[in-house]
Amino acid sequence: MDEGPNPKSTAAIAGHPLHPMLIPFPVAFFVTTLVTDIAFLKTANPMWFTASTWLVGAGVVMGLLAALAGFTDFFGSGQIRALKAVWRHMIGNLLAVTLSAVNFWNHYQHGSSSLGLTLSAIVVLILLYTGWMGWEMVYRHRVGVAG
Repeated sequence: MDEGPNPKSTAAIAGHPLHPMLIPFPVAFFVTTLVTDIAFLKTANPMWFTASTWLVGAGVVMGLLAALAGFTDFFGSGQIRALKAVWRHMIGNLLAVTLSAVNFWNHYQHGSSSLGLTLSAIVVLILLYTGWMGWEMVYRHRVGVAG
């Protein structure tokens, strides 16, 4: 761990980093998309498919907002950019949001398909990894931690 001051978040309000405030939303939307995709597969009730479409769309929008805050921190601090976990976290989350955008398009254009369920499952697996990398950033490298 670095002996110097903790890497500071540049996207913050009153010293509180924005990125960690925003990330629970896309994570919840993307995980729930997988749940509703599974519910649709099991029941064939179109309500679940509609819910999946809305959830993945909302997840993409909130994921892009969280990415803006993350990019602000990334480009605003060389100390943050120097961490390998940051790169893994960022690339993984960009992949998750991109796959979710493809998933939204698939839901919107083609209706139900096994591709939607597969993409939702892949995104959740990616989020497990990027969440672990986010933990590394905060708890090991103290990114955005005061003091």
